[in-house]
Amino acid sequence: MSERAALTRLTGTGTGDCGEKDCPNVYRDEADGGIVVQGERCAAFQPPAGEALVKIPEHVLREAVRALGW
Repeated sequence: MSERAALTRLTGTGTGDCGEKDCPNVYRDEADGGIVVQGERCAAFQPPAGEALVKIPEHVLREAVRALGW
């Protein structure tokens, strides 16, 4: 099973390919319940190695919260 297969999309309606205007997206990692965000890189500051900053609109977070029933 690919790692992506363990992710449940909480937002977006397309393929999850940012090149197809399907970003940002929020996913839930079913293995550990973690939240995964896919979007354009934000250059506000340089995060530590292995991390990235991603900016997503508030309405996308609200959509993800509704999908989780929080």
